[in-house]
Amino acid sequence: MSSGVIDKRFAEWTDGLEKKEALLSVYRHIRDIPYAIIPELRDPVKGPAGILEQGKGSCVPKHFLLADMFTRLGIQVKFVTYPFKWDDPAIKYPPEIRKMVKILPITYHLACKARIGSAWRLVDATWDIPLKRAGYPVNEDWDGRSDTKNAVTPMEEILHEDLDGRLSYESSQKVRYTEKDKKAYEDFIPALNSWLASLRR
Repeated sequence: MSSGVIDKRFAEWTDGLEKKEALLSVYRHIRDIPYAIIPELRDPVKGPAGILEQGKGSCVPKHFLLADMFTRLGIQVKFVTYPFKWDDPAIKYPPEIRKMVKILPITYHLACKARIGSAWRLVDATWDIPLKRAGYPVNEDWDGRSDTKNAVTPMEEILHEDLDGRLSYESSQKVRYTEKDKKAYEDFIPALNSWLASLRR
């Protein structure tokens, strides 16, 4: 996952900081990358550098990058999946997107569990702060010790021992998508990305 752009950004975000402050700096910088669904960045090799180069990305490349950087800080990390439905009543979708989310299939949110002290803590850096105005559960003030808020309302929690476990699980679930499911998701992506961009203006 390593590349020049990741090395450079890691140095910018952590040089001269104590471990806890470095951890918080990494977290805040990744959280503040504008959320956008970019399918090609779901690749664990291309995603971490790609999200830095494009300056936007979804939960998947955000947490691939977070895991890489936390590992560099000597923090043990595991990936965790949360199946969820986009049709969350707490989110203030515009009417046209609300119609879209009602027919979307189950989606597989990715976050991290980090070993902080003697405990495994949920670390979720999904939503950037401007999205709070639409009802997204933004983590504004993580203390670096406790669990963050989950970005989604999960149906269950699936903890993976390694990256291969996450990739295998997700592929085994997505193979169930029908052509109708795939088309609904393809139509949803540009509509969601455009609406989220409007919230930041």
